[in-house]
Amino acid sequence: MGDYIDDIDPGSVIVLDNGGRDNVTVWGDILTEVAHRKGIAGTVIDGINRDVALCLELGYPVFSRDAWMRTGKDRVQVEATQVPVSIGDVRVCPGDLVRGDADGVVVIPRELEDKVLASAEEIQSAEDAIRESVRAGLSLREARAKHRYHQLQTREASQ
Repeated sequence: MGDYIDDIDPGSVIVLDNGGRDNVTVWGDILTEVAHRKGIAGTVIDGINRDVALCLELGYPVFSRDAWMRTGKDRVQVEATQVPVSIGDVRVCPGDLVRGDADGVVVIPRELEDKVLASAEEIQSAEDAIRESVRAGLSLREARAKHRYHQLQTREASQ
């Protein structure tokens, strides 16, 4: 089931569509160790994983719906690799930018990467300026208005 990992390049993110299933896992300690050794950036699963202790020990990031110990061995099979998949309601295509942190995972379509990252940097800059303005004595309302916070996160601003 996990032999596909031999074909994954360092720095890649593995995205597994297990249909949100919570009764069998598609990721465990062997895949974690191999991925970590290969320099794979992380794994995102629409489903559950197991063997979380090794992920934590190695600092290998896995984002999944939950963790549970029932293996998928002989219960799930690889249908395809390097094809578009759905993780919840999000479509992920090979080559898309996938980033995660303690708050969750975002997927940026490859063709929108520059535009989305520029927008994110603009929002981060405005948020930093807002915090500085509040520390200097402005109210949050005043700081947000001054730095055009609400205009940054509108549909029109992102198009």
